[in-house]
Amino acid sequence: MTAIKHALQRDIFTPNDERLLSIVNVCKAGKKKKNCFLCATVTTERPVQVRVVKVKKSDKGDFYKRQMAWELRDLAEVDAKDASKENPEFDLHFEKVYRWVASSTAEKNSFISCIWKLNQRYLRKKVEFVNVSSQLLEELPKAEESVPSGESQSVAGGDEDALDDYQELNAREEQDIEGMMEVCEYAISNAEAFAEKLSKELQVLDGANIHSIMASEKQVNILMQLLDEALSEVDTIEGKMSSYEEMLQSVKEQMDQISQSNRLIQISNTNNGKLLDEIQFLVNYMDLSKGHIRALQEGDLSSSKGIEACINASEALLQCMNVALRPGHEKLMSVKQQQHLFTELRDTFSRRLTNHLNNVFVHQYFSLSSFWLGHDQSSVLSQHMAELTLPKHSPLHRDLLHYAKLMEWLKNTQREKYEGLSRTYVDYMTRLYEREIKDFFEVAKIKMAGTAKEGKGNKFGKTLIFSLWFEHVFNCYLSRAPGLHGSSGKLTGSTSSLNKLAVQGSSSRRSQSSSLLDMGNMSASDLDVADRTKFDKIFEQVLSELEPLCLAEQDFISKFFKLQQHPTLGEVEESDGVVPSRQPTPGEKDMVRLMMNKVFQSIETELNSLITLGDKIDTFHSLYMLVKMSHHVWTAENVDPTSYLSTTLGNVLVTVKRNFDKCISGQIRQMEEVKISKKSKVGILPFVAGFEEFAELAETIFRNAERRGDLDKAYVKLIRAVFMNVEKVANESQKTPRDVVMMENFHHIFSTLSHLKISCLETERREAKHKYTDHLQSYVINSLGQPLEKLNHFFEGVEARVAQGVREDEVSYQLAFNKQELRKVIKEYPGKEVKKGLDNLYKKVDKHLCEEESLLQVVWHSMQDEFIRQYKHFEGLIGRCYPGSGITMEFTIGDMLEYFSSIAQSH
Repeated sequence: MTAIKHALQRDIFTPNDERLLSIVNVCKAGKKKKNCFLCATVTTERPVQVRVVKVKKSDKGDFYKRQMAWELRDLAEVDAKDASKENPEFDLHFEKVYRWVASSTAEKNSFISCIWKLNQRYLRKKVEFVNVSSQLLEELPKAEESVPSGESQSVAGGDEDALDDYQELNAREEQDIEGMMEVCEYAISNAEAFAEKLSKELQVLDGANIHSIMASEKQVNILMQLLDEALSEVDTIEGKMSSYEEMLQSVKEQMDQISQSNRLIQISNTNNGKLLDEIQFLVNYMDLSKGHIRALQEGDLSSSKGIEACINASEALLQCMNVALRPGHEKLMSVKQQQHLFTELRDTFSRRLTNHLNNVFVHQYFSLSSFWLGHDQSSVLSQHMAELTLPKHSPLHRDLLHYAKLMEWLKNTQREKYEGLSRTYVDYMTRLYEREIKDFFEVAKIKMAGTAKEGKGNKFGKTLIFSLWFEHVFNCYLSRAPGLHGSSGKLTGSTSSLNKLAVQGSSSRRSQSSSLLDMGNMSASDLDVADRTKFDKIFEQVLSELEPLCLAEQDFISKFFKLQQHPTLGEVEESDGVVPSRQPTPGEKDMVRLMMNKVFQSIETELNSLITLGDKIDTFHSLYMLVKMSHHVWTAENVDPTSYLSTTLGNVLVTVKRNFDKCISGQIRQMEEVKISKKSKVGILPFVAGFEEFAELAETIFRNAERRGDLDKAYVKLIRAVFMNVEKVANESQKTPRDVVMMENFHHIFSTLSHLKISCLETERREAKHKYTDHLQSYVINSLGQPLEKLNHFFEGVEARVAQGVREDEVSYQLAFNKQELRKVIKEYPGKEVKKGLDNLYKKVDKHLCEEESLLQVVWHSMQDEFIRQYKHFEGLIGRCYPGSGITMEFTIGDMLEYFSSIAQSH
C-alpha cells in the first residue's frame, strides 16, 4: 500500500499541487468487483482545499488515472454501517449516496479517521458521522498506532501537522548550525558522537543556568518585596474606587430620572406635533370658506363673475369631498358634521345648477324659434330662397360654454342630474335642428327644381316649384295649428304626394333627356350645362352648410358635456371656460355619437330625399353628387373618422354611388333598346354621340376627384356596351351597309377617345381605330368591284387558274381566258364608261355616308388608292399572263386621277 501511495503521490497529485493524506482500496457495493482507490488530499497552496478523489487503474493496467473528485465541503454524511462489529462497508453522502466496500476494516477505519480530522480542522460545516465508534474518533492517536508505521503519519495527519509546526530557520540560526558543524567535522560521518557532544554541552549550559539563578536570589527577594508594596497600593486604589463608584451610583440614578423626564417630554411633544398635523390637515382640506358656501347657496349663475365664483366654489367643494381621510378621521364628530354640510351644499348647488341650465336651454330654444313663431312662414321661405344658408348657433354655444366646468363638476358628483340635463338639451336641440334643417332642405329642393326648365315658359319647373312650396307652407301651417296635429300625418302625406307626382310626372321625360341617346342634341333638351352647373352649386352649398354645422355641434357637445375633445374648430378663448383636452373613453365616444344621432336624426333622411329629387330631375346629377359627396366624406374622415358627420356622409355616399351605378346601367339598357329607322341611313348613332358628351361632361366633373376609379369602371362598362350595340345596329341595318355603320361610328369613337385621352380606355381607343380601318378597307374594296365588275370577275378567274397550278404564261391558252376574251372585256370599259361608273359610285357612297362625320373625301381618296392598286395589279397580270400580246387598258393612271379629281370637284 505504501508503494501505491508513493506512486499516486508522484504521478497524480504532485503535478496538481496536492498532497495525499490517506488511501483506501474499495469497490462498489453490490456490483461486480472493480477495485479502485479513494484518496483524501489537500492542496499545498492557501487556502487549503480538501478533496476525496477516486483513482482507477487504466484499462491496460500500466498506470493510474484520476476518475472523479468531490469537495469535502459537499460531504454531508459518513455512514460506517456498524460501530460495534468489523464491517468493511461504508457510505459517503455527497449529492447522491456512494456505497463502498473496503479491502479491509483497518483501511476503512484509517480513511474515516482521516476524514474526521480534516473535517474538524478545515470545515466550518461539520460532517455527520453515523455508525462510527466514538472511541475511534476520540482516540485518534491510538488509531494511528494501529496502522502500519509507514502509513500512520499520513492517516493521522502527521504530515499536515509537520507542515503546520515546521518553521524555517532564520539566518542567524543557520550560521550557528554551520559553525557548530564546522567545529565538529565528524558530525555527518559520526552522528552518535556528534549527538553525545551536543548532550554534554547542553548539560554544561543547564548547570550554568542553575548557578546563575541561585546567584540572583537577592534580586528575587527585592522583586518580591516590591510586589508586596504594589499589592498594598492596589488595595488602597480599590478602596478609593469603591467610594467613587458609590458616588457615581447616586449620580446615575439622578441622570436616569432626568432621562426619563426628557423622554416623556419628547413623547408629549411628538404627540402634540402629530395632533397639530391632523388638525392642520382637517382644517386645510375639510374647511370651506364662507365665500364659497355663499356662492354655492345663492351665487349668480347668469353673470360671468357669478359663474366664475360658482366654478371656484364647486371645485373647492369637490376637493373637500374627495379628500382621502386618514384612519380614524371618519369617527370624529366634526368630520361627520363637515361631510354632512358638504353633502347638503352639493345637493343644493346641483339643484340650482340643473334648474338654471334647464331654463337656459328653454330660453335659447324659444329665442331661436321666435322668428318662426312670430312671422309668416311662407314669407320667411321666400326670403330664404335668395340665400341657401343654415342659422349659426355659435352665440348659443359661446354662452353655454361658460358652464362647461360646472357640467364637469355635475358629471363627477351628480351623474343622474348630468344625464337629465344632457337629455333635456338633446330634446330641445332636436326639435330646433329638425325645423331648421327641414326648412333648409325645402329651400334647396325648390332651388334645385328651378334648374329644370320646360322649354318655352318653364311649365315643368313652375309646376315642381309650386308643389314643393305648397307642401312646405302647408306643413308649416300644420305646425302652427295645434288642433290639426292629430291629422297631420295624413295631410302631410297627401302634400308630399304632390311632390312625388310632380317629380314622377317628369321622370319619363327626364329619362330620355338625361340619356346618352339624347345628349347629342343638347341644344334642344330641357337641361344644359348651365343647369347642371347650377345644380352642382346648390348641392355643394347644401353640403358646405351642413359640414360646419355638424362639426360645430359635435365639438360643442364634446366640450360642454366633457365627453371628448376635438381640435378641429380651434379652442375657445380662455374666458369661455374651456377645459384642456383629454383622451376620450370608448363610452364617451358612444355617448357623443348617440347624442349627435338624436340631434341630427333628420339630416340623413333629408339628404337622401334631396338626392332622390336631383336624380329624378336628371340622372346625370349623380355624377356631380358622387364627386361632391366623396370629397366631403374624405374631408370629414381626415378631420375625425369617427365623427357623426363622417358616418352620416358615408352612409349617404352609398346611396349616391348606388344612383350612379343605376345611371350607368340605365344608359346601357337604353343602348340595348335603341331602334333605328329602316327608311333612313344610320349615320352616327345617338348613343355614340351621347358617349362623347357624357365623357366630356364626366371629365369636367371628375377632374382631380377622389372617386376617379368609379368613373373609370363606368367608362369601361359604357364603351363595351357602345361597341357591342354599334355592331348590333350595323348587323340589323338595311338601308346603310354594315361597313359604313361600323366605319363611321368607330371613327367617331376613335376621335373622341383620342381627344379626351382617357388612360383607362387606351385599349378601346386602339380597338376602335382598328375596327374603323378594317371596315373602311372592306367598304372600299367591296364598292370598287361595281364600276369594273366584269373586268374584276375576269381577272379573278385568271388568278384562280394560276392558283390551281396553271402557269401564268399558259393562261392565255385557256378558252375562257384567251387574248380575244381579254380584249373583249377591256373594250367594255373605255375611259368614258369608267368615269361614268366612278361618278355613280361617288353618288352611292355619298348616299351611304352621313354629313356629321365628313368621311366622304377620306373614303373617296381611299377608293382612288385602291383603284390605282387594282389597275397596277391588272397590268401586272396582263404582262405576266399575256406576254407580247400588246394588250393594254383603255385608260391610264393619269386618266384615273383626272376622273377622281373632276368627280370630287363636281359634287
